Amino acid sequence: MEIWINPACSKCRSALHLLDEEGADYTVRRYLEDVPTPDEIRAVLERLGLEPWDITRTQEAAAKELGLKDWARDAGSRDRWIAALSEHPKLIQRPIITAEDGTAVVARTDEAVRDAMSR
Repeated sequence: MEIWINPACSKCRSALHLLDEEGADYTVRRYLEDVPTPDEIRAVLERLGLEPWDITRTQEAAAKELGLKDWARDAGSRDRWIAALSEHPKLIQRPIITAEDGTAVVARTDEAVRDAMSR
């Protein structure tokens, strides 16, 4: 199991605390430092069953600068969104846990973290 975190994020710290409490075996990826490639983002999106705009933090300054609220949310725009997430990793929703069964979850709640651990 791998968890993508921003150490400054309270939801990420909470997820790590719960993983540690439960004795989970996991690897931490500080995705602001170890920035995911577009292909890695595509793979995580596939595991999540989501589109890039579904995991985009649209209230971030970079999102506003890019004008993301006006971007199309369709198949033809998918690569543009993925490129933006790779170029501006702060836009990626966090934390994301890739589960052992090949799926992934956006683990913003204790319930989601436990769900990832049970997979």
